[in-house]
Amino acid sequence: MTIQQVDSGMTAYQLLDIEGNLVGPMPNLSAQELLKLYRSMHLGRTLSNKIIALQRQGRATTFGSLAGQEATAVGLAAPMQAQDWLATSYREIASLVVRGVPISTLVYSFRGFTPAYPPDIRCMPIQIVIATQMLHAVGLGMAAKIKGDTSVAVGVCGDGATSEGDFNEALNFAGVFQVPVVLVVQNNGWAISVPRSQQSAAPTLAARGAGFGVPSVLVDGNDILAVYDVMQKALARARAGDGPTLVETLTYRMGAHTTADDPTRYRDAAEVEAWRAKDPLARFKRFLLQRDLLSEEQDQQLIASVEDEINRASEEGLAMPAPAPDAFFDYMTDNLTPRLQEQRADLLRFAQQDK
Repeated sequence: MTIQQVDSGMTAYQLLDIEGNLVGPMPNLSAQELLKLYRSMHLGRTLSNKIIALQRQGRATTFGSLAGQEATAVGLAAPMQAQDWLATSYREIASLVVRGVPISTLVYSFRGFTPAYPPDIRCMPIQIVIATQMLHAVGLGMAAKIKGDTSVAVGVCGDGATSEGDFNEALNFAGVFQVPVVLVVQNNGWAISVPRSQQSAAPTLAARGAGFGVPSVLVDGNDILAVYDVMQKALARARAGDGPTLVETLTYRMGAHTTADDPTRYRDAAEVEAWRAKDPLARFKRFLLQRDLLSEEQDQQLIASVEDEINRASEEGLAMPAPAPDAFFDYMTDNLTPRLQEQRADLLRFAQQDK
């Protein structure tokens, strides 16, 4: 696979077919690393399902399901190095787990609070404003270039975000200034209820890169090995000073857009079932079974271990105390201005009256 300018006839890069057969060159990954990728994918799906259950119980806020997109979420983060930066939307919880964000911290955040991530993992807070994180990623990459360090920034958004100005401005700046950044589009087919076909007349979203002078690649987003391989090469390219890459991953969200959405109102059930046959977890499991890297018994043990880890971390996240109502002032500036001090005092008086 080479990073290139995509054209309308380009097919998605793939290393595993839907049956789990290897159809391309095997990335340089050990058995332990392959099993770690598989476990991380299960962690992502199980955590996603857990938070949805908590939301239904009134113990979590609105949440966007990850189910079906685990290969992209894990594959984009796994090849990153410790010094790299990650800026995501709300559907990349598995990416954040791979980077080292504690699961309990993520559960806490979906209670409606904004936790502090460990600073050494270099992950930006989840971005809700559509596509803004792509500008943040470009800014982080530009800062690394100015400093002369070896950091690469990764920005991730959905297909709907490519219709936002921020996405196109990020591509333009990255292309002009040859920023060490990888911009990833998780094309899951739907921007809430708007299908990909109504979002852009371009043959692929990766084709957008050519207009900004940014090399692009289209990849099967349900193929963990292909996503890993593409990202590893794009990161190495950026780190070597060769500039940005746009990556479009073709995947599918099998659940609702969020817990506030009813996809049965706009999506054909047959379409969902057709994509379910391409389930990234089932595909990668078949690959591991074929190579005798995993047995059915080991698979069940792994799933039980993941569920136990998610349950324990969820209880920790649910037990964390809510922040003080004025806590956000602590993160604004080292020394609050007189006006901000007055605002803080007003807020505390209001909070006391509300008790």
